[in-house]
Amino acid sequence: MQPYFAETSRPDEPRFEFLFEISLEWGGLQNISNMPSGHGRGATYIEKGIVRGPHLNGVICPRSGADWAQFRPDTVLGLDARYMLEADDGTLILMHNKGYLAPRGDDVLSRIQAWMFRDGPEVPFEEYYLRVTPTFEVETGRYDWLMRTIVVGIGSRQKVGNTIRYYALL
Repeated sequence: MQPYFAETSRPDEPRFEFLFEISLEWGGLQNISNMPSGHGRGATYIEKGIVRGPHLNGVICPRSGADWAQFRPDTVLGLDARYMLEADDGTLILMHNKGYLAPRGDDVLSRIQAWMFRDGPEVPFEEYYLRVTPTFEVETGRYDWLMRTIVVGIGSRQKVGNTIRYYALL
């Protein structure tokens, strides 16, 4: 059953409703550098995470997926993550997140890498654009509304993971 959304978007006035937040932590990391295409590919494996919100609560199933980011020559990371969520009632939900982490300055990506891998200073949220558009696969039932709802996410980096807040486009 689709949750009741009190609002609705108009063509000239989009509206959003907060669904849930995911805080996740990464485990291992692997990289393929210097590919003939001019970009690199990294696999950041998801170790664990928590899902909290008014429309979905649960956990990320440990080691159920990764983000296979594309490291583009223009310093933008093309995000392509798949992992399994388990709702509090045991329902499994496959989430496929696609999006971008784009620096808002010339040295931002290198500072993010220094923060993550060399104990450098934290990089403030305002210095990068981290947005995703997930799709979902789930069995018929309580959460199948996710398979017919446009969802967008706004993320922030942490030293060992991401926090992303997800909103339904009404």
